[in-house]
Amino acid sequence: MKRILTNKEYRFIKGLKELMIKYNAVISTDAQGKIEIVVNEDNESFDFEAESYNGIGYNALTARRRRKRKNGKRNHMEQKNTRLRNVGFITFFFSGICAISSGVVVSLLQEQYGFAYGMTGTLLSLMSIGNLLAGFLIAMLPGKLGMKPSILLLTIGYALGYAMMGLSGAVAVLALGFFLVGIAKGSVINTCTILVSDNSADRTRGMNLMHSCYACGALLCPFFIAAAGRVSGSFAVLVLAVLGLLLWLVYMGTPFAGKGAGKKEVTDWSFLKSTRFWLLTGLLFCQNAAEQSVTGWMVTYFKGSGIIAGALAAYTVTVMWGATLVARLLIAFVFPFKQPRKAMVVMGVSCTIFYILLVQARSQGAAIVLLFAFAFAMAGMNPTAVASAGRMTSVTSMGIMLPVAASGAILMPWVIGVVAESAGLAAGMMTNIVPCVGLVIFAILVARLPEE
Repeated sequence: MKRILTNKEYRFIKGLKELMIKYNAVISTDAQGKIEIVVNEDNESFDFEAESYNGIGYNALTARRRRKRKNGKRNHMEQKNTRLRNVGFITFFFSGICAISSGVVVSLLQEQYGFAYGMTGTLLSLMSIGNLLAGFLIAMLPGKLGMKPSILLLTIGYALGYAMMGLSGAVAVLALGFFLVGIAKGSVINTCTILVSDNSADRTRGMNLMHSCYACGALLCPFFIAAAGRVSGSFAVLVLAVLGLLLWLVYMGTPFAGKGAGKKEVTDWSFLKSTRFWLLTGLLFCQNAAEQSVTGWMVTYFKGSGIIAGALAAYTVTVMWGATLVARLLIAFVFPFKQPRKAMVVMGVSCTIFYILLVQARSQGAAIVLLFAFAFAMAGMNPTAVASAGRMTSVTSMGIMLPVAASGAILMPWVIGVVAESAGLAAGMMTNIVPCVGLVIFAILVARLPEE
């Protein structure tokens, strides 16, 4: 049925059409048949005559609005992921300064208070124990307190520990301070591993870049302490406490898990049944054992054997961290691993070969070159292995994997010391070939696992 509109009706329809064109709006009905007006928020022109309110224009416009909302959410998530990843980079850099400074600090305290070597070793051991315990605590506490409260509770150890060292010379206070620094060190590495691995498009690149940040902090540490130490040794230690506080404040301002950041979380223990998890843990155990043995004993070995003069021997640590930084940056940006698991086999074999040649070196030049080569080959092993954990990466799984792996860094240097007392330091250093071979074995076993 058709009828001619009156002048009043015509003016109304004409005005309505002009308003709809002006505001990019269409009239439609919802599922219940109620009339509704939809405004085009995309600010795109809408052809009223071509797409009348028969539903076609409404559906097209609704689809565009949905795409816009989806893209907006995606951009928001990408920005959030980038922020969390960058928090991991920044705090691991601070941790590199604070953690590596502990060796310099214990030397300053020994000079200031006249501690015996036994007390010095005890303080460093307490830090290692705290580091080991932190991994288990950061795995358990989120289920009780929530993610963010657990991280804040454990990472305040850098600020509190160094403040205690800078303000008191009491043995009990210093012991507690080193223990708290160890707690913070272990907690930060676990937290940064989660932040970077979960928020990086390329896990291997992200983990290598994260460890590069740590290496940068480690390289800057001696210069940083030397500059602050011009005022006094206590002032240098208190500056480290301030850095630890800055690290903690970064975590304080970070939204770890949105609205659930402070809520209790359900702990998933399914990773304990995974063969991949335990093989990667074994690989990291050997990596920590081999690397820490070289870091802790090589300067003493070079001095004792006369291969490198005393003054120059102290800079072998700089050689190692320099090689580590260069290798990790190359892996992250220049030569990314296309097959990370096969790359771990190559790195394991290279580490073993270079270490055998290193302990047989008899000249200063050869020793430095081989030490650089060993550190270069070892540099990508830890971040690549952690990245290979893939979907198993969680606060709980890292809280088991990293402390168990870190126990290798405690055990192997002790074994070298025991063997060195009875058979000489050269024989003790030869025992470190065992974890190097272990690297190769575990890397091969991981490479043979089926792809996830």
